[in-house]
Amino acid sequence: MKVKIIAAIAVLVLAIAGFFVFTRKPAAPDVAFTTLQGETLRTADLRGQVVLVNFWATTCTTCVKEMPELVRTHEKFAPRGYRTIAVAMDYDPPAQVKAYAERTGLPFTVALDARGEVARAFEGVRLTPTTFLIDKRGQIVQKYLGEPDFDKLHALLERLLNESV
Repeated sequence: MKVKIIAAIAVLVLAIAGFFVFTRKPAAPDVAFTTLQGETLRTADLRGQVVLVNFWATTCTTCVKEMPELVRTHEKFAPRGYRTIAVAMDYDPPAQVKAYAERTGLPFTVALDARGEVARAFEGVRLTPTTFLIDKRGQIVQKYLGEPDFDKLHALLERLLNESV
């Protein structure tokens, strides 16, 4: 009888430990984003906000196609503590990125990843668009390869923005 109780407790403890190990979300890497204006923004500065980090390039047709929807998403959720950071890949000429951002009036932070350090820190991103969604605690909750399903993204944003820190 004692052995069965001890075994049952051990199974329960392992199940609980497994739940926390396998449901834990990875932390966003500690990186410094350099904006088009030359300002530096660190991942730690973003805690308490829901953040979408989008790796893109001006030569990427899918990236350019999804940009208006990223703008609409930003405008819809920014008043509630949502932040968008569009990270231009290291192979994208800075002057071309700046011209695109100005021409299209991007309302969110655009960063240059001149040495590819930010992309490497975010799982070695090389394909665009690749997008990461980070919760208020600084954990990556979703990764999108290609254009996200924006209806599903908006539903997830609603949930994340309503969570307390």
